[in-house]
Amino acid sequence: MVIASGRSKRHVDAVADRLLRQLKDDGTPALAAEGREGCDWVLIDAGDVIVHVFRPEIRALYNLEKMWSVESIGTADERPEDD
Repeated sequence: MVIASGRSKRHVDAVADRLLRQLKDDGTPALAAEGREGCDWVLIDAGDVIVHVFRPEIRALYNLEKMWSVESIGTADERPEDD
């Protein structure tokens, strides 16, 4: 998964367009591209790789980095005891 930002809707659309053209030129056309109508968040399915291109405000709102991160889980010694 790749997560990227554009500075504006126009920039998000330009980044998505460039990626879609490059995939096509390389012989790996995207399977799907969603969100180009509004350009707040464009998702490109390139097979083994999923690319998300966000405007900064939308990226902060959905915070995919946090959703897909692994939080550390404490050991039994660090957990509070039940009374």
